[in-house]
Amino acid sequence: MTTPSPHPQDRMRWIDRLPLLWLALVALYLVVAPFVPEPHLTEKWRMLLQGTLSRPIDIFDLFLHTTPLVVLAVRLWRDAQRRRHKA
Repeated sequence: MTTPSPHPQDRMRWIDRLPLLWLALVALYLVVAPFVPEPHLTEKWRMLLQGTLSRPIDIFDLFLHTTPLVVLAVRLWRDAQRRRHKA
């Protein structure tokens, strides 16, 4: 059994090790995929707002296409916080 880390931020350190360029490319790709007829993310958000997002595959698609954006946002926020504390 491992001992808990002294600081909660230490649990998020894996995000800091992700290459920012690759993370941004994957997030951008999943935002616009598939290109035709419309991106899944657009379709799933519309379904969510209309209250028709109910099938498990649609909910999975929403999470699949949104997760890299969330991880990218957290990474950028952590980088900004780190730069702010160094200054």
